[in-house]
Amino acid sequence: MYQPLEKENLCTKYIRIAVVVAAYWVISILTVFVNKALLSGLKLDAPLFVTWFQVLTSSTICFTMSMLSKRYPRAVSFPEGNPFDRETFRKVLPLSILFTAMIATNNLCLKYVSVAFYYVGRSLTTVFNVLLTYALLGQKTSPKACLCCVMIVAGFWIGVDQESLTESFSLIGTVFGVLGSLSLSLYSIHTKRTLQHVNQEVWLLSYYNNVYSAVLFIPLMLINGEVQKVANYEHLFEGWFWGVMTIGGVCGFAIGFVTTLQIKVTSPLTHNISGTAKACAQTVIATSWYQETKSFLWWTSNVVVLLGSAFYTRVKQLEMDQTHREQMNSQKV
Repeated sequence: MYQPLEKENLCTKYIRIAVVVAAYWVISILTVFVNKALLSGLKLDAPLFVTWFQVLTSSTICFTMSMLSKRYPRAVSFPEGNPFDRETFRKVLPLSILFTAMIATNNLCLKYVSVAFYYVGRSLTTVFNVLLTYALLGQKTSPKACLCCVMIVAGFWIGVDQESLTESFSLIGTVFGVLGSLSLSLYSIHTKRTLQHVNQEVWLLSYYNNVYSAVLFIPLMLINGEVQKVANYEHLFEGWFWGVMTIGGVCGFAIGFVTTLQIKVTSPLTHNISGTAKACAQTVIATSWYQETKSFLWWTSNVVVLLGSAFYTRVKQLEMDQTHREQMNSQKV
């Protein structure tokens, strides 16, 4: 009697998952291309200003949602919090510094390297995760997982070697890619520690990070001389410029939202697999869009990095399942 209803509920669940994953792919790939256009196509050499405007937009959206949730709690849901609380500021600021470094280096990498090479240029995140987890937390990684990291490093090395033979190669962009991977790893490790100070509320932590980052970027822009560059920009007071900048800011907020949503409706493992597959599609789209011709070894480097990342995810999943079973068996005993 209830079988059709169960099938309908299961079908609805799969449709919802498919829609969320599709939204993640579209928004993630769109964000990369929009950011590339903003950072390289506006003839405005102010990457930190572009990044600052994006975190400012995200802060504004979060603030608006926070106010609306208080006024219309049934229609809008957002965790309650105050980024200007002194104790909150003290506990979250160290993570916000890493957050600022992460998004700044990511955008600087994207400014100088091609979209097609962007994934390989930032592929060392998993490797740094393993190294830093051992160095900071004393947690060892299995030989199988380490072997996957060796694959990723090999793919990265081949990719850099092949990209250096092209006109689009940028050494400084590659360096920023490595720094971006390092800062992302540090951010991921410290996020687990900081979440306990915000009651495990991911959105609240994102709100705080964007607010504090918006302030931290100001001295960085001054040091880099970008305030003067922006003031002298010929299109500064034209509506299309701020329209494009706002689109970039909304994309920056949207990618955070759909990433969280994808993890929520699937799992962290599925999110990693989806992200890896998305990166492959993104590379193919970029080479077609920009009409780039790549060598066989260049494509091999992408395949090696993708396989190394996928194998690492699978190895960690199996290890977590085994640990869970051992804990369950020990509890039974």
